[in-house]
Amino acid sequence: MNSKTKGVLQILLIVILIAAFGFVAYRGVGSGHRGSAKNIRLGLDLKGGVSVTYEATEASPTDKQMEDTIYKMQKRVENMSTEASVYQEGNNRVTIDIPGVSNSAEILATLGKAGSLQFVMYDNLTDKDGNKNPKEGDEVKFDPKHIELDGKSVEDANATKQTSETGASENVVVVKFTGKGTKTFSELTGANVGKQLAIVYDNKLVSAPVINSQIDGECVISGGEDFKDMKQPQNLASTLRIGALPLELRNIHDNVVGATLGSEALNSSLLAGVIGLILVIIFMIVMYRLPGVAASVALIFYVGAMLLALNLLNVTLTLPGIAGIILSIGMAVDANCIIFTRIREELATGKTVASSIKNGFSKALSAIIDGNVTTLIAALVLFLKGSGTVKGFATTLAIGIVLSMFTAIFVTRLLMESFAALGLTDTKLYGLQKKRTTIDFIGNWKKYVILSGTVIVICVVGIIVNIVGPKGSMLNYALDFVGGTSTSVSIDEGTEITDDLKAQVLDVVKTATGITGEVSSSDDKGVKKITIRTTALTEEQSNTVRTQLAQKFSTDEGNIESETISASVSSEMKTDAVLATVIAAVCMLIYIWIRFRKFATGASAVLALVHDIVVVFTVYVVGSSFIQVGSTFIACMLTIVGYSINDTIVVFDRIRENQKGASSRTDLAAVINKSITETLSRSINTSVTTFIMVFILALLGVSSVRQFAIPLIVGVISGCYSSVCVAAPLWYLMTGRGKKAAKKGTTYSKKRA
Repeated sequence: MNSKTKGVLQILLIVILIAAFGFVAYRGVGSGHRGSAKNIRLGLDLKGGVSVTYEATEASPTDKQMEDTIYKMQKRVENMSTEASVYQEGNNRVTIDIPGVSNSAEILATLGKAGSLQFVMYDNLTDKDGNKNPKEGDEVKFDPKHIELDGKSVEDANATKQTSETGASENVVVVKFTGKGTKTFSELTGANVGKQLAIVYDNKLVSAPVINSQIDGECVISGGEDFKDMKQPQNLASTLRIGALPLELRNIHDNVVGATLGSEALNSSLLAGVIGLILVIIFMIVMYRLPGVAASVALIFYVGAMLLALNLLNVTLTLPGIAGIILSIGMAVDANCIIFTRIREELATGKTVASSIKNGFSKALSAIIDGNVTTLIAALVLFLKGSGTVKGFATTLAIGIVLSMFTAIFVTRLLMESFAALGLTDTKLYGLQKKRTTIDFIGNWKKYVILSGTVIVICVVGIIVNIVGPKGSMLNYALDFVGGTSTSVSIDEGTEITDDLKAQVLDVVKTATGITGEVSSSDDKGVKKITIRTTALTEEQSNTVRTQLAQKFSTDEGNIESETISASVSSEMKTDAVLATVIAAVCMLIYIWIRFRKFATGASAVLALVHDIVVVFTVYVVGSSFIQVGSTFIACMLTIVGYSINDTIVVFDRIRENQKGASSRTDLAAVINKSITETLSRSINTSVTTFIMVFILALLGVSSVRQFAIPLIVGVISGCYSSVCVAAPLWYLMTGRGKKAAKKGTTYSKKRA
């Protein structure tokens, strides 16, 4: 097979894969249309619904108790929504997410109600219509006087295997009763041999086994064909254990989200992604010519692969998650910028296109891997320390990083090699690296200190002004960080929000709860809201407020949103925000120290990160009138940390390479200046592509997205600045001014970097 044929086949393969991704994303495969973008699970902030987190009052519940609680909660919510999910957080919390529902008051009341387990003779049961012989799973009715035992009589229940009278192995449930329960159960079974004993949980018939004999010890329930699969006896055992579970749950966080703003947020974010993607493609083609075309095709491949990954991994897509994808699109071209700069440098030395492509990818690999690994560290810390929506952001960001590395290293390379094989070898199609005039970055380090110091002074002054001013705190904390209840009512688009209207909302809340609060209003993409923040309300109070607001404004209760966060949870969120940033910084320091074998390298990189964190923090301080500090604050900070360290690694990698090729008489400052100058275009181009994506997101996104995107914009600019003007000069000062690039007495061969 000649090279041209091979090149055509490689391009054809990529086109086919992109077409396949596009088809699956649009249409899906099979009868269930699996894999289609419309089947990606949407979080509450995009679809609306109810979320509630319960905490066990018992400090250290056992794993078994938590598993049973999760199972029972899952069985409850399955009837409310097929997309509902129940999962454990920490060692004693259970979170329930139910997207797409509007009857929030009923749902919260049902979820918060303790389960009840009763044993009743089957003959005393009727279905909800009064008919005899109800079936398993039916809602049943019975006179309370016919309850023979309740859940308190059950000590334990487990699914296991035992040998039947015929010698065959069968699945059974072994039930152990308490001391008093054992005696009662013995008398009950002795008096009703041959009859059915019904097990009822939450007024639903779970099972109705036949009593074969009087039982004085453990009760063994066999189900025959019904127990052929071990899952059935395990579920029954879990139900029996739940009935006896002394695990009391208390609501520490509930959130009722309307679907209107969620739909608007989804549409505007997707539009921002499409526009941003088109602008990035145009920018890459203009800047890098034919390689830019390869990067653009790889980027489209990346978007298709991302949609499939979200389906395959069953990721719940949230608003911060979409922001993570859009951000990763901007960052996905970073590796391409590094590679293409290297290829141009190789071409400038007179090498062939094929050879330059090979060498360019080879020389760029270490910087790509190191930069992306450090960003993955930030994503991992986010996932481990963040809440549900922040975890969604971390998940999509991590998937994006892995996929972007794959598309840059393999897809882009395959396309570039195919172009060369097809005879597209004119250097005009690729561009030559022009001779650079080395900029004295190290010599200007004092100017950078003044600039960065000014930002720090602004931050400190802003904090003081906020504390002594009307706000009374240095930041505008969202509900996540202070606790309490926030209730919002959506107002018709044609209705003007007046002070009188706000007073009416305040009056409804005060009448229903006896509690007053702070009232604010917003008009976000045509969705008007009046919001009142109070101290934490109980579930009953929140339900009453939502019902009365719906009646007052003649609207559906689905248009009333509320969120309650306990003080303990908000305190944890603030602690986690600081802890996550510290952990990420330490992990990155260790990684860079190991990779570059110098503590000064890692320390200077981390100090540059601290600089960027202070800069972004200043945005939150100065913009506290319109930017709130909530759960996405953690995601924003760690995203900047990951992004900034990626940029810094590229610069440090070039310094390391140039040190190897420098003579013993070369000053370290000269090597650093040369390295920064060589990577400057890549730093700027990568920042521009990321800036484009985040700027469009801030421009078109809803309020909650803008509050995430605006600090990111500043962080992207600061990350580029710190990598060039802070990290490298710090490393130079920490390593020692006037130090040579290499030890004297060692022979080096001069090579072009």
